[in-house]
Amino acid sequence: MTTATPTVATGTQQTSGTPSTTAGRVRKRLTSRTATLVSIVIAVVWTIPTFGLFVSSFRPEDEIKTTGWWTFFTNPQFTLENYQQVLFGRSSSSGQLAGSFINSLAITIPSVLFPLAFACLAAYALAWINFRGRDWLYIAIFALQIVPLQMALVPLLKFFSTGVTLGGITLMPAWDLVDEQKFAQVWFAHTCFALPFAVYLLHNFISQLPGDLMEAARVDGATHPKIFRTIVLPLITPALAAIGIFQFLWVWNDLLVALIFAGGGDETAPLTVKLAEMAGTRGNEWQRLTAGAFVSIVVPLIVFLSLQRYFVRGLLAGSVKG
Repeated sequence: MTTATPTVATGTQQTSGTPSTTAGRVRKRLTSRTATLVSIVIAVVWTIPTFGLFVSSFRPEDEIKTTGWWTFFTNPQFTLENYQQVLFGRSSSSGQLAGSFINSLAITIPSVLFPLAFACLAAYALAWINFRGRDWLYIAIFALQIVPLQMALVPLLKFFSTGVTLGGITLMPAWDLVDEQKFAQVWFAHTCFALPFAVYLLHNFISQLPGDLMEAARVDGATHPKIFRTIVLPLITPALAAIGIFQFLWVWNDLLVALIFAGGGDETAPLTVKLAEMAGTRGNEWQRLTAGAFVSIVVPLIVFLSLQRYFVRGLLAGSVKG
């Protein structure tokens, strides 16, 4: 009887007391009132600049140049002229962002889909197909993540402009692309830069799928293409969404790669190039800059909010087993 009492007390403490594991203690701290209050404060502080940008984009030119955006609540004045000038203005100084908006979509969508498609296939092969040199190939792909993309800009530009020649023999001619055809160069560059990280993350996710599931599919006569299409792809949706969000934001906000490989002409210039020109040539036209900046923010916000339910699960893909 003397030994039974502490046993019962211990059991009661484990079921009704605080969690005994490290993960439980961390979870309790992160869900406390203090942590919640700190999170709310951080969210508010982080949102205030964007909200101020949104309010300023609808204010008249005289108001935005003489008073702060917070005075909108005491003296509200509303106009859509800023967006009309930025999107559909005929002068070059107005931005003409409507065409650049389409160019950004034409650059971004393929630059997201191509890396995801190639990375899925490569990650599955590295995880579930045995071939000689597989581990060394995976290590090489992982190591490519530390190479700065700036180091690859000049070799890539030479590759596009002069082609590949070995011993006087032309292995690949120059691309010689003009106008909208230069989008292909941007797609190629962004795909190359995105593949190492995408393959690494997807490999960690795919390699931890249950081996019994793959074996059962093989017993039923499923080939690798069928296993990949019917089993693997539905299970890696969170990881694909996370990588897709990262890649979309990176390509949409990119200025350097698009400016080098697509040029700054009206036929191929994305939003970032036009915004940079507006900031440089029309730096005193604040009402246009705020409207132009918010135009560039809208699409990434829509993409992130529509895929946010997959975001956290995708970031944790492959981080734990079981």
